[in-house]
Amino acid sequence: MAAHRKPRQRSLSGHTARTAATTLALAGAATATAFDGTGQAAPDLTPAQVKAKVDELYHEAEIATEKYNGAKEKAGEAEKAVDELRDEAARRMERLNSARGALGSAAAAQYRSGALDPGVELALSSNPDQYLERAALAERAGHRQAADVAGVEKQLQQIEQLREEADGRLDELQARQAELKRHKKTVTTKLAEARRLLNGLPADERDGIFGDGAGGAYGNPGSDGLGALPGGSVAAPNSRAAAAVSYAYRALGRPYVWGATGPNAFDCSGLTQAAYRSAGVSLPRTTYAQIDAGRRIPRSELRPGDLVFFYSGVSHVGIYVGSGRMIHAPNPSAPVRIAPIDQMPFAGATRVA
Repeated sequence: MAAHRKPRQRSLSGHTARTAATTLALAGAATATAFDGTGQAAPDLTPAQVKAKVDELYHEAEIATEKYNGAKEKAGEAEKAVDELRDEAARRMERLNSARGALGSAAAAQYRSGALDPGVELALSSNPDQYLERAALAERAGHRQAADVAGVEKQLQQIEQLREEADGRLDELQARQAELKRHKKTVTTKLAEARRLLNGLPADERDGIFGDGAGGAYGNPGSDGLGALPGGSVAAPNSRAAAAVSYAYRALGRPYVWGATGPNAFDCSGLTQAAYRSAGVSLPRTTYAQIDAGRRIPRSELRPGDLVFFYSGVSHVGIYVGSGRMIHAPNPSAPVRIAPIDQMPFAGATRVA
């Protein structure tokens, strides 16, 4: 019986080979598109859908921004602590070196004197009373020298403790710096995605999404920070709150920049911190800390200058200016502006001045 052989495969060449390669390439591209979805254009979003998505991205970015601000503040504290500990260790090292020098001089003097055994020296002394006086002085000097040695040992222990503490704070600083990088990456990623969505809209639709409510129609208040708003407004509870409101009015139109605390740009908690700093009141950096920086008040008791907070995670803050409105730094697509406090989910209010 004849042996069975596999039929020889014909090699592809010329036009046939080119056609096959093209077919395979197209098939591969189609398969990849089916799996990752990148080859098909996403369905067009309406301006309302874009705004909803961008609002979500801005909110997520603001949460990350406040975490970044908190990590940055703690990193600054850790860095300051490391520097202070190192400075203190250096100062103590100088004092230790001085004490060591004094001990060295005393030891050298004793060596040069070639001190005799006390019994021999007494036996050879022509004046035993004088010798006993000198021996008593030498004993007291010996006690002082022993105390000096003990002092040096204690200083060494303290310096070692300071160095260990500095190493611990340095580890904390490095952890905070790594945390900063993570939050910064989150913020920049969210903002880039929001920018991409907005850039996909025609200019007129893009401008219309965040173009309202900037507060330009209300003008600036008087020098006391208590200018009238529509419907009238109650007065600020004190001069510090009034000064903070006045600062916020002067900041209208300044751009939102995440991490900024003024005077030319702000994020939300950066604006409130700067406003109260101008009034001589020190606020912590983040929304999470600012809400606990004063006395909590119900919404019904709001007065100009009170801080108003939003979202369940307390990730946004503004300065209340009366008539149900606030001044806040909203997001990168809108400058510092006046807006109704009903614009976002209300989380609480604090009176800090």
